[in-house]
Amino acid sequence: MTFNPDIHHRRSIRLRDYDYTSAGAYFVTICTQGKECLFGRIDGEVMVANDAERLVESVWYSLPERFSGTELDAFVIMPNHVHFIVFLVGATLAPPLTKDGGTSKGAASSTPTLGSVVRAFKSISAIEVNRVLGRQGQPLWQRNYYERVVRDDGELRGFREYIQHNPACWSEDENNDLTT
Repeated sequence: MTFNPDIHHRRSIRLRDYDYTSAGAYFVTICTQGKECLFGRIDGEVMVANDAERLVESVWYSLPERFSGTELDAFVIMPNHVHFIVFLVGATLAPPLTKDGGTSKGAASSTPTLGSVVRAFKSISAIEVNRVLGRQGQPLWQRNYYERVVRDDGELRGFREYIQHNPACWSEDENNDLTT
């Protein structure tokens, strides 16, 4: 299907015919709704966290418990967005546990997709942050997210450096709000 601006409001940035359950590294950026600064502030070149930031970070570190086929890599949370690299390494072959601690017969866990990992991250963190900030019913994150399949070790190094140095570049960010 081709892009039709009368029907489609967003153009997909996804690679055509790419299987997003494929093992590999993915660089992701997610922005807050309206790029509102909710997660603390940058002091000099250092991110100063608040309770909302700590909740988002906690959700990030809990993702491998939810998706056994993931490995977390670089991560940074900024006042109004997050960047991270996540590896999809495949599903475990162990069947899921039943309520009594046994295993289900014939069922195997499915391979996580990048979309399912990001969706869980956004949903769980939004619920937690909105509860703490008293914002129930309001969107925390923008509707979509930016992702890029990391194609080689050079790109991986570049994305890791970008994430590591992101707080130092905050003053140059067109969406920063120096009043927060």
